[in-house]
Amino acid sequence: MSFVAGCDVGSLTSKAVILKNGRIIGSHIIKSKPRPGDSAEAAMTGALASAQISRDDLDYCIGTGYGRDKIGFINEAVSEISCHGKGARWLLPTARTVIDIGGQDCKTMKIDEDGQVVRFMANDKCASGTGRFLEVMARVLGVGIDELGKFSRSAKSPITLASTCTVWAQADVIKYLNSGVPVEDIGAGINTAMAARVAILVNAVKPEGDIFMTGGVAKNPGVVATLEKLIGRTIKKARKADPQMAGAIGAALLSWEKVNGNGNGNQR
Repeated sequence: MSFVAGCDVGSLTSKAVILKNGRIIGSHIIKSKPRPGDSAEAAMTGALASAQISRDDLDYCIGTGYGRDKIGFINEAVSEISCHGKGARWLLPTARTVIDIGGQDCKTMKIDEDGQVVRFMANDKCASGTGRFLEVMARVLGVGIDELGKFSRSAKSPITLASTCTVWAQADVIKYLNSGVPVEDIGAGINTAMAARVAILVNAVKPEGDIFMTGGVAKNPGVVATLEKLIGRTIKKARKADPQMAGAIGAALLSWEKVNGNGNGNQR
């Protein structure tokens, strides 16, 4: 019997996953703290409590995400690109193109049947195609980020943002608010601007096979629906786990392979 873990420390959220015999038995997600090491500790403590085991029970743990080098308890660190590819393949075995929208960057990758990344492209670190963009806009609107994603369904006349630059877009949103434009129409325009930015990156890699989306933005129905229209493809969904956990899941699967040999981590 082996217990392994994956810990993904992102700029907005941090996640941890525990696997036993190749299956998830515990997980936890938190809003990231100022120090990556503190985020990792909190996420892993929650995941261990969920799995009802102790840190000493773990045979191996891999860290990933932007804060991976600050995690004190891991056995090794692996890039989030590799972990998201592995996690996406576990969540949706037919996935061959993965869109990962994190807090500070956006990546599109093509993966093979084992979840290995064969090609990827990332944005230029501009916040407009990231979760940070939505977080800033939701704060300006005075709504929760989950509520923002629903506005695209109820909007009657979505606004168009003059720029996808976060600074200028924020100024536009404030202008629309002061003009009395309904918050639903502004929110829908924000979701569309986000999707348009991501679509450029997706189309650049010429997506093939089933498309899967990881990261917290995958749970924003407004962005997902608009992105599907812009790329002319359906983005598949998986119900077995939260797509925001994909990086931590991938890290845990790689840990499982370290302990048990390649291939065993793909059990579902």
